[in-house]
Amino acid sequence: MAALNAFIKNDNQQAMITQLHTLKRNIEERGAKADLENSFPAENFEDLLNIGYNKVTLPAAYGGLGFGIYDMILFQETLASFDAATALSIGWHLGIVGDLYDKKLWDDAHLEDFAKKIVNERALTNRILSEVITGSPTRGGRPGTNAIFSDGQWHVNGHKSFASLSYATTHYITSAWIPEKESIGFFLIPQQSNGLTIKETWDMMGMRGTASHDLIFEDVILPEDALVELNNKPRGAKVNGWALHIPAVYLGIAQAARDHALEFARTYKPNSLDFPIGQLPHIQEKIGQMELKLTTSRHFLYDVAQKFEDPKTHDYATGLLGAAKHVVVNNALDIVDIAMRIVGAQSLKTSNPLNRYYRDVRAGLHNPPMDDMTITKLATAALEEN
Repeated sequence: MAALNAFIKNDNQQAMITQLHTLKRNIEERGAKADLENSFPAENFEDLLNIGYNKVTLPAAYGGLGFGIYDMILFQETLASFDAATALSIGWHLGIVGDLYDKKLWDDAHLEDFAKKIVNERALTNRILSEVITGSPTRGGRPGTNAIFSDGQWHVNGHKSFASLSYATTHYITSAWIPEKESIGFFLIPQQSNGLTIKETWDMMGMRGTASHDLIFEDVILPEDALVELNNKPRGAKVNGWALHIPAVYLGIAQAARDHALEFARTYKPNSLDFPIGQLPHIQEKIGQMELKLTTSRHFLYDVAQKFEDPKTHDYATGLLGAAKHVVVNNALDIVDIAMRIVGAQSLKTSNPLNRYYRDVRAGLHNPPMDDMTITKLATAALEEN
């Protein structure tokens, strides 16, 4: 990934990327096995916890490593090039923690307490928002999960879907409708809570290793302070630069697909040729197309991240967060497709990594924000210009 090196700015970034590369072989092997078996590569997350990866986006003031958005996407792109399902799973944790502490979404006591869990207990979290009856929470549907306050305790009942990282998550941030407040509340629910069950429903063609199973809450009883946040708007209405961990994953897939196809083009020499196929003009044209799309995506994504973190350009970059995801994911789809055209029918083999890249990369279309929302937002902004 020589091209990525040009985006590394300091020794701290390089140190984390170097640590990730020490885990590369094992993460790749376990990720491939999990995809084949539709299982969960739990050891990958143990390895990541051992290098403090769950602390990457926790501010240094709370005991974390204090990395920002730009740093995070560097690390996530690298990790995703090893195994996209592992990267996407832990990416939700990184983005959520970064957003929580950046915007101080909880009160100080809750932030302090959860930081201690991350640092001392190796906590991992995810926002568990999706439900079959509501679809994507970014569309504004009210949760069917309910929370009732009775006898000084919360009683939570409901059924959630797409709970990525389900097995490794230690604390679920779960949305529920609170009738007495006529508002959506977010509850911090430990995985070991009585009445909480992981229902093994995840059977998708892509991102199989994320174990994004359903969660069932049957009269889960929580203390009063388990309510950590109230929100009357759909989560998609809140600007969140930390969500750039999503396109970073799909950029990592594109890089891995490009690398595989390039190595194939350099080494594959059918008996009809006296040289590897990489010397053929039509193969070189395809490689050039991959390079252009990969370079365009990387420059766009990292530029948006950098501008978002700069107060002088923050407002401008805010309007481009969805566009960055749109450009990267759609270019990644094209890159994987071109890579498969270079490799040919061999790319369809179950044992060929391009098979998995093809299936995994398509999941990006269904991670928020969706393409139609991004395009509409860009059009509206253009029409409202003075």
